[in-house]
Amino acid sequence: MPIETSGRRPLKTRDWPFFKNLAARLARSGATPNGISFMSIVFGCLAGASLAATAHFEGWAVRACWFGAAVCIQLRLVANLLDGMVAVEGRKGGPVGDLWNEAPDRVSDAAIFIGAGYALGSDAVLGYGAALVAVFVAYIRALGASVGVGQIFLGPQAKQQRMAVTTGACVLSAVFPWGAWGMMVGGPLFTIIEAALVIIIVGGVFTAWRRLARIAALLREKAS
Repeated sequence: MPIETSGRRPLKTRDWPFFKNLAARLARSGATPNGISFMSIVFGCLAGASLAATAHFEGWAVRACWFGAAVCIQLRLVANLLDGMVAVEGRKGGPVGDLWNEAPDRVSDAAIFIGAGYALGSDAVLGYGAALVAVFVAYIRALGASVGVGQIFLGPQAKQQRMAVTTGACVLSAVFPWGAWGMMVGGPLFTIIEAALVIIIVGGVFTAWRRLARIAALLREKAS
């Protein structure tokens, strides 16, 4: 992911005609950026609930829960994209827009990863760990702005990558039967969702370190 120190996350999808047209249509229809941000919380919580529900169903029902979680995660990302586009390109931003841009993401991240921790074949400790790391990574990004060097969107486990890993794990878990979900990694048996949470935790710690290092370098450069 490129280094970006502006206030907006660099997203290629923002230039896609489909999303440009959809954002313009939403702006004309009276939709507000804050309302779209609220919907991202709804989709995030639905994703988390669907993940947790996989532990309570069998057969096609559990597969439907995995697929439902994957869809809701992507809808959460679409809402995250559109709220900013309606606010900036649609010129409908308000005085509390920054709050609505940040707070819903923290709720959605926590809901999704905690739900993943309670999913079928998962581990609650990994879910809470991933939620904590996701919040810390976002905090480091905001820290860059607070110390005057801009927001740092470095990866490899920024929000889009975390959601991509989780979505992929959901789809794979739905496609493959329970008996094929395990992977032998140095002896212990890991399920796909557990492996995804481990990737998010380890990658998130590395991402936080990279962002801190970048902020430190920018501060030194600014001081000199």
